[in-house]
Amino acid sequence: MKHLIGLFAAALLGPAAARAQPARPPAPETRRYAIEVAGLRVGTMTATRQPQPGTTDVVYTCTSDVKVTILFYHLKVYYQVVNRVRAGQLLLSTVEAHTNQGDFSSRTEWKGDHYDIRADQYKYHRLATEKAPITYTVTDMFFGEPMGRSRAYAEYFGDFFSVAKTAAGTYGARRDGREDEYQYANGQLVTLIKKNPIKNFIIRYVP
Repeated sequence: MKHLIGLFAAALLGPAAARAQPARPPAPETRRYAIEVAGLRVGTMTATRQPQPGTTDVVYTCTSDVKVTILFYHLKVYYQVVNRVRAGQLLLSTVEAHTNQGDFSSRTEWKGDHYDIRADQYKYHRLATEKAPITYTVTDMFFGEPMGRSRAYAEYFGDFFSVAKTAAGTYGARRDGREDEYQYANGQLVTLIKKNPIKNFIIRYVP
């Protein structure tokens, strides 16, 4: 009899108990890259896109860790961007950079009718406001071709890169003399070339 009661209770309570469980967040989409300088692997970069359960929010992160020494050139950088997007619009972006030259940060926050923008990076500072909603960022470029886009918001600089298609699956992003090249295959970013006067940084997708 106790066994039958137990089965009966399980039959009644099981579905209700299942419904009471909080929804599991969907698995994040993750893109991993190796960072190379002069043919040597010097670091890693990881970009993730994580939808938030029960909302239209999506959290994007992009993290890189680089250590490189070439002749008298020494660089150590840990860099992380975190973007919160709601219904396609950027709400908040934070950037943290920890380097051998010091610690730096940038922040872009939507205030209801404008963004407050503050970038305090190595030898670079910008304090500004932006009234138009930001709907496309540099981090978005890791998750698909910027088709139809003419600019992308650069979270690090708190400013926009101009974006132009230069060949099939290839796009240039430019700002104030700086130039990056994004190469796509089947709609996915496979190579990012960050052009540098000393040595280019080559960021390659790792399957």
